[in-house]
Parts: sequence; C-alpha cells; structure tokens
Amino acid sequence: MSNKEERKAPVLRFKGFTDDWEQRKLKNIAIISDGIHQTPNYVNKGIMFLSVENILNLKSKKYITSQDFENNYKTKPLFHDIFMTRIGSVGVTNILETNKPIAFYVSLALIHPQHVSAYYLNYLLKSPSSQKEIWKRTLHIAFPKKINKDEIGKINIKVSQNKQEQIKIGNLLKKMEKFISLQQRKLNELKEVKKTLLSQLFPSKGQYRPIIRFKKFTNKWTKRKLGNIAKIIGGGTPSTSNHDYWNGNINWYSPTEIGNNIFVNSSNKKISIKGLNNSSAKLLPGGKTILFTSRAGIGNMAIMLTDGCTNQGFQSWVIDDTKIDIYFLYSLGRLLKHDAIRQASGSTFLEISNKEVKKLLLEIPSFTEQKLIGNMLRKIDDDIVRQKERIILITKIKKNLLQKLFV
Repeated sequence: MSNKEERKAPVLRFKGFTDDWEQRKLKNIAIISDGIHQTPNYVNKGIMFLSVENILNLKSKKYITSQDFENNYKTKPLFHDIFMTRIGSVGVTNILETNKPIAFYVSLALIHPQHVSAYYLNYLLKSPSSQKEIWKRTLHIAFPKKINKDEIGKINIKVSQNKQEQIKIGNLLKKMEKFISLQQRKLNELKEVKKTLLSQLFPSKGQYRPIIRFKKFTNKWTKRKLGNIAKIIGGGTPSTSNHDYWNGNINWYSPTEIGNNIFVNSSNKKISIKGLNNSSAKLLPGGKTILFTSRAGIGNMAIMLTDGCTNQGFQSWVIDDTKIDIYFLYSLGRLLKHDAIRQASGSTFLEISNKEVKKLLLEIPSFTEQKLIGNMLRKIDDDIVRQKERIILITKIKKNLLQKLFV
C-alpha cells in the first residue's frame, strides 16, 4: 500500500477535528437511482429534462409533460440531490439547488445523500481519490464508456463521521466554486464589452466613420489595401534532414502556435542561421510584425514581440510603426478574417495567397486616432488576460483543496 492509500484522515483539516475517516461504500451513505431509458416526447414547456450535456449548470431547453413525469419517475430528484454523469464523460457531478421538479435521462445517475452533508458528498465525489474509484469501475470497452448504477454504489470512499466537519468542507468548496463562477461572469462581461467596442470603434461595411469616436476626430477613414500599408511576407521551412539547420536560436513559428495569445515571443521550434539562409524563411522584426496564418485555420493572428520567422503557413504583416499603430492593425485585422477565408482557394486545404492578402481592404484613420483606439483595445485585452489568469489560479487552488481536504 502507498502512503496515500494508508491515510485515515486528510492532509488539510479544520481546527478541532482529529478523528480518523472511515471507508464506506457509496451505497451505504446514499440512495442511487437511474433516469428513464427511453427518449421522451419533448414539448415546448413543462418539466425540465436533463442529460449529460446539461450537467455543468443543470439547465436545459428540453421539456416533458407533467403526465410523463408522473408516469416515468418513481424516484424524483429532490433539493440537494446530486446528479452524476454515467455515460460518456463519466463522473461529473452537480448538486440540485431547486425544489422545482426535474426529469433526467439514463445517462445520469441520481445520488440522494443519507446521513451525510450533500455539498460535502458532492465535492467528495469530485476529489481525485473518488474519481480514481469511479474510473476503475467504469466500463471502458463500451462506446461511449459508461458506469453501471450498481458499480456506482460499490465506489469506496473515506468519509468524515463528523457532520460539522462535513459541513465546513462543503461550505468552503461551495464558496470557492461560486467565486470561480463570479470570475467567469466577469470575464464574459469583458468579452462582451470588447465585442461591442470592435463593432463601434471601426466603421461598418460601406461606411467611412465609426459609430463612436474620440473627441475632435471627424474626418472620414480612408479605404486602403493591406498591401499598401504593410509588407506581406511569407515563410519557409529549412530541410528537416539537415540537422545543422535546426535547434538554433531563431524563432520559427507554425500555425498551430497562433491564436490563443495576443503576443508571442518564443516558438516551439528554433532554426539556425544556416537554416534561415538556406530556406525561403525570412527574418521578421519583433514589435513590428503581425503573424497571420494563411492556411490550417486562416486568419489567426499574433503580435510577434521578438525577431523570428515562420513556416509557409503564414502571410505576415510587417509595418512601419511611425505610420501604423500595430495594436490598431491587429484589432482591425481580426475583422478581416471572414474576408480572408472568402478569398482562399485550394483542393486539399484552403489557403490564401500573398497576392490575395495584399488585396484585403480596410479603412484607416489618422495615426493619432489609430493609437488612441489601439491603446483602448489593448487595455481591455489586458483586463481580459488578467481575468483569465485569475480564473486559472483560483481553479488551481480549488483543485489543490480537493486533493488535500479529502483522503
């Protein structure tokens, strides 16, 4: 036995609790029920009907009649019962926080806690030790994989026998989860603000003035071809059979590295000076280059902070930063993605050529107005990045608590 399996109490505890935890089977502390096996007749309004895809927020747009509900459900979900997915993504749980009647499909198991705190049991089932037990009892050769109701009942879990300890653990993790949800709502709100700004800080199709502007700017924006305001430069790949061309100190990007982050400063693979000089790859200046994917996901973009080059899956934009604000162009460029896809061609995969990228049309204001718009959008993007980082950090803390608060 490992040390972890021998433990009789969690690593992290609230003050005043010292008793060992007892190993129990889930069926000894909860009643477990299946949902209905047949697909019901859905109606426009009635009793909400849940399946696997609804488990994260316990909301659905599917409904059944009250009559079907009464006829098909001997066991009806109650306030603070727990749903657990048992088909597909096995072992995801959520707790019911409403007294309204709820119907559910056989892909979910209903767990009714007995003599144990509901929130405590919900998070206990989410803990790594319980998830390991669920995994062991899951039928993996089935497609999709599933766990039978009887096997759910046989899950071995170590349980605190002190109800007050259960309540404290459940309340702590409940607050943590609600805090994460609050942060996620803030992130969604920031994204909505940015979406609105993008629609109003740039002119609509066929228009030459945006809906909202900074004070004192009234002139029409000028329609320009992208090739007239930036150098459009493709990439290349050094021979992979020549080891001297690789593992140097020159960044060399591929399209799969672009799209998740606004800025990039280090690539997964590097090439050498020899590789650069013996390929069609071009060294692009950091701080003045927007990487723009031209295949395998056309129109993904990133601002390159340090010098580097790309493979041939790019048509990158190199600017004169005394005439074009790079963040303005990056933000505006994201609105060009649909135009770029429309201009793409190819039988094996879609690709937009250097010539077609140069023809992409956009409206440009004065350099001063560009900088103001770019600065505003960068501030909100910075807020979005910080909010994402905050959510990642809090989620890691919650994960750590699930490991430490349970045996």
